[in-house]
Amino acid sequence: MTDEGLFKFYAASWYRKSPYYERTVRAGVTAFDVYNHMLIPATFGDDPDEVAEYRASLNDVTVWDVAVERQVEITGPDAFDFTNMLTPRDLTNCAVGQCKYVVITADDGGIVNDPILVRLGEHHFWLSISDSDVLLWALGVAHNSGMNVGIREPDASPLQVQGPKSKDVIRELFGDEVAGLKYYWCTEADLNGIPVVVSRTGWSGEVGYEIYLRDHTKGMELWDSVLEAGRPHGIRVIAPSEARRLEAGIFNYGSDMTLENNPFEITGLERLVDLEKQAGYVGKEALHRINREGVKRKLVGVEIEGEPFKGWVVDFWPVMKEGDRVGHATAALHSPRLDKNIGYVWVPIELSGPGTELEIQMPDRLLGATVADLPFIDPKKAVPKG
Repeated sequence: MTDEGLFKFYAASWYRKSPYYERTVRAGVTAFDVYNHMLIPATFGDDPDEVAEYRASLNDVTVWDVAVERQVEITGPDAFDFTNMLTPRDLTNCAVGQCKYVVITADDGGIVNDPILVRLGEHHFWLSISDSDVLLWALGVAHNSGMNVGIREPDASPLQVQGPKSKDVIRELFGDEVAGLKYYWCTEADLNGIPVVVSRTGWSGEVGYEIYLRDHTKGMELWDSVLEAGRPHGIRVIAPSEARRLEAGIFNYGSDMTLENNPFEITGLERLVDLEKQAGYVGKEALHRINREGVKRKLVGVEIEGEPFKGWVVDFWPVMKEGDRVGHATAALHSPRLDKNIGYVWVPIELSGPGTELEIQMPDRLLGATVADLPFIDPKKAVPKG
């Protein structure tokens, strides 16, 4: 499933490095990826044990360098109205200190990005973005909007602390009040002079937090503090867990969806379009039309037969039905907990119902697959809310 050993990565100076870069090198990073024009650790150790990393997320606590989740800051007297104009999700019920998962949409309803929105103040928002140039998009939208807003990239570098023992780590660092944050809420905090924002969010489907460092010069100091607090709980440095995010029904912008897709085509993202939203927003007319007319394709989950997959998808495998190509796979791997191969596929809407039988053409074999409900595990998100 992977082209191991065929390529070397050229880490040029135009790829930004995280404030935690030196510590990830010390932790044994062996491969980087590029995300939002930055380096992100992809594997640790010469023989990465992805199952052990997965188990650490499931049973203990892990820390990830995700400074690549770059922030777009929106401030000024019209910050709320402008931010509300970027997304079809109605933000009128988003309180200060609350976070929201949103989609940013284009005029045709296409997905520009699917960030976590963080509301730090009445007129102060961050968009914690996935892999696309939202800063440039927001500047472009603001140019002729007539709104009084300031848009920039702040000095903010998140790391994630994920797993059931993450509460213990955060409590040790920041006390009971921060550790007791409700799911999708945040607060500003200070750790021995290190300014941060802490949110109860994450990309794992587990109990977890994100710590947004607000002074990049203190990156190694923050990293060391987190590891020290986590040492009694067996904290492990890992890269984001692909298996855990697939189980949880979490999507990856750029592979699972792009600007060519709209929220109604992605299983579960329909909920991010508030059709009763009164305020105007970019893509409103198109999304209402799409809702009326319906979609012709859908991104859905599948269970895939065969021996456990190793690695991850490096190409979009064709999806077949009765000998005809009908779509493609965007992600697939083995779930240790389900003991099944699972993944995401794009298929015509008439083939998107749970129980539909398909076939996936891998490079060396054809495997049966069955459309499954998403998420594969914990549909009510009881675990991360716990």
